Amino acid sequence: MSNKVKLFESFAAALNIPVESVTEELAYQGIPEWDSISHMVLISQLEEDFGVSIATDDVIDMSSVAKAMDILGKQGISF
Repeated sequence: MSNKVKLFESFAAALNIPVESVTEELAYQGIPEWDSISHMVLISQLEEDFGVSIATDDVIDMSSVAKAMDILGKQGISF
């Protein structure tokens, strides 16, 4: 499984949406399911799935799937 597929599946699981609904353009508060509460669930899901710890600044800065890819990229995960 590619890291991009893994990322999309992580978003789908955390936000309780179909994986087909996840795109790089999907943005925080762009859908009702991605609110402040589910954002923290998402962070936890990403940390668990990718074996990383996401810094507070990056938690706040994670405004889209594409931005999540950038943030995880800083931790050596390639997409």
